[in-house]
Amino acid sequence: MNNSITVRRTLVGILIFDQVEVLDFAGPFEVFATTRLDESRRAETESPFDIRLIAEHKRPITTTGGMMVLPHHDFTDCPELDILVVPGGKGARREINNSVLMNWIRERSDGLSLLAGVCTGAMLLGKAGLLDGLRATTHWRSLDWMRDSFPEVMVVEDEFVVDAGSVITSAGISAGIDMALQLVLRYHGQDVARAAARYMEYPFPENSRRRVLEGLKPPTQHASNGERRVN
Repeated sequence: MNNSITVRRTLVGILIFDQVEVLDFAGPFEVFATTRLDESRRAETESPFDIRLIAEHKRPITTTGGMMVLPHHDFTDCPELDILVVPGGKGARREINNSVLMNWIRERSDGLSLLAGVCTGAMLLGKAGLLDGLRATTHWRSLDWMRDSFPEVMVVEDEFVVDAGSVITSAGISAGIDMALQLVLRYHGQDVARAAARYMEYPFPENSRRRVLEGLKPPTQHASNGERRVN
């Protein structure tokens, strides 16, 4: 008799687009894929997260550095998601003006349990109007861009991961790994999250203090006079 209990997997969608930063999406993907509820049965069990890559069109995506990635879904056949992760990268400067993508993010945000922005992916969330009134962060080189572009957002400079409840944002590139580990902790507890980090040989984030503080300056008021250069 099979006494195993089937647990519904959390459906995670990770947005990708041309010139997306590789680690922005691949870091969280690896964390979610690596997670196991029972570390002693790692080889026999699957992750409690079901991860799907989503793009506007179902064709190969060219990332920064030239990696080719094939999405699982496009905007038309994407299933109902629990979590949506929006990464950044060079392509974010183009996608922030993509009305189709902006509308899709807005529409999808209503049915989500959690919305996450990695690096300059937070700028896409800001442009969609989903960060107004919230604390948020982004890559350290893009903090001024965020502050100038979205005056209703409380820009956080000294935290690596900023948890605003149903919306979570992270600093640049590798910070997406820390953010995803925080989500594992939220959904499945500290022991499971620490085991995932240990398996990846990645230090579990003990706090949200930003690792790169050099070059950051105290928050100041900036006129909203156009987009700044970002990573």
